[in-house]
Amino acid sequence: MGFAHLMAGVAGRAVRILAGLILIGIGLYFQGTWGYLIAVVGVVPALAGIFNFCLLSPVFGAPLSGRRLA
Repeated sequence: MGFAHLMAGVAGRAVRILAGLILIGIGLYFQGTWGYLIAVVGVVPALAGIFNFCLLSPVFGAPLSGRRLA
């Protein structure tokens, strides 16, 4: 559950938001079908960080919501 606690914290949320924004930026930079697909995929970690949920937490036996971990 260490990973889940890390991702639920401020640093984990910031990493998810930053990773999402980077993917969105890369996708918009390259444009085309693959670029836009990368941008859409980047929305998922950005929203996960903003709304404090981690899609990988259930894999580690933790709840999806970061609020339930705190």
